[in-house]
Amino acid sequence: MNVTHGRIVVGGIAAGVMMNLVMLLTFRGLGFGWKGDGILLTSPAQSEKLVAVWTELEPLPLVAVAPAPIMIGLILFGILHAYLFHWLSPSLPSGRVGAGLGFGGLVFVMTFLFWEFFTPFNMFGEPLHLIALELVFWACIALAEGLTIGLIIGRRTPMNGGGRH
Repeated sequence: MNVTHGRIVVGGIAAGVMMNLVMLLTFRGLGFGWKGDGILLTSPAQSEKLVAVWTELEPLPLVAVAPAPIMIGLILFGILHAYLFHWLSPSLPSGRVGAGLGFGGLVFVMTFLFWEFFTPFNMFGEPLHLIALELVFWACIALAEGLTIGLIIGRRTPMNGGGRH
């Protein structure tokens, strides 16, 4: 059975919503806290530069002060990722769960691992143990997104390109 554009878009929207939810639980709930009291801002080892970016330097990050554009952006990324998943799915592990987790792992390595290396490590001088915590958060986000896409869209078979598993 062929996967329709509608199914891909629905999978992408669901994945974007899942990314927002998991990001809310990890980064907002634990990392930055509801009132700026999370471990990523209060750890005595944290980089003063990173804390200043999140709490003092204007303009403050949109995700902290006006999150709607970021939330919508994550949904749009979810849709793009769903199309990418559909295209790559014959090369991913078999089954909906395997393909979804494989794709989530790919997103994690290609996006979030690079992000943590280039920005918090390179630009902000964030300590490695806090980067490791952020990588756990990002892994949860990427795997939740990939699993959501995999469960909704399914995997095309390498042979005929149209079946779902």
